[in-house]
Amino acid sequence: MRILPSFRAILVAILAVFALAPPPTAAADTALVAVAANFAEAAEALVAPFQEASGHKLTLTTGSTGKLYAQIAEGAPFDVMLSADAGTPAKLVDGGHAVAGTAFTYATGRLTLWSSDPGRIDDDGRAALADPALRFVAIANPDLAPYGVAARETLQSLRLWETLQPKIVMGQNVGQTHAMVATGAAELGFVALSAVRSPRARIEGSRWDVPQDLYAPIRQDAVLLRHGAGNAAATAFLDFLRSDKAAAVIESFGYVAGD
Repeated sequence: MRILPSFRAILVAILAVFALAPPPTAAADTALVAVAANFAEAAEALVAPFQEASGHKLTLTTGSTGKLYAQIAEGAPFDVMLSADAGTPAKLVDGGHAVAGTAFTYATGRLTLWSSDPGRIDDDGRAALADPALRFVAIANPDLAPYGVAARETLQSLRLWETLQPKIVMGQNVGQTHAMVATGAAELGFVALSAVRSPRARIEGSRWDVPQDLYAPIRQDAVLLRHGAGNAAATAFLDFLRSDKAAAVIESFGYVAGD
């Protein structure tokens, strides 16, 4: 006759199984991050180490800072913004679209004078800018782009702004400026150092990294948006941006990391 196990024995066996099981982990969240176009490649390089360290997921959307700001103000469900400036996150906070006290500088951009011609620029870019044979020098529109402001400030510091006015051509953003130089539409251009140091693009040519005392720092701030206030992935990503691991990635793309 088969003897069935007692209820107590079954209960003990079940409890033993649960005791051996790993403890439950917190549910992973996904954060939607709005990323300024100039930081797109660096942001993509941060995704894998963040997800591995946190278990959370990120989805990136890139665009101009102004366009992303307009989308957020109209209710786009972004959780975090990585801006190309410091003013836009401040405006989002003032407008009630971002959480007060969460903005910080995650990177400081650097400006470089670049030519696709390897012999065009030597150790001092001033000579290339003063070359009478120069036809066009490209900059981003200072009314729209932080890198354009930095380019104008640089030329003003060098006392070349007025002299070069007939030769200046403007892109709507620093990406367009980079394209003008890459295609030969302009012999020189003030672009983001991150663009010419991109591991993916393998940019060639010659460049002069503009001394940082010639223009105001290009602070790029991150902020937690109102939509992401309860999102664990969003807050974890902002914390990760301040880590040494993130700083190493950010600086490999030509930025200065942190505040």
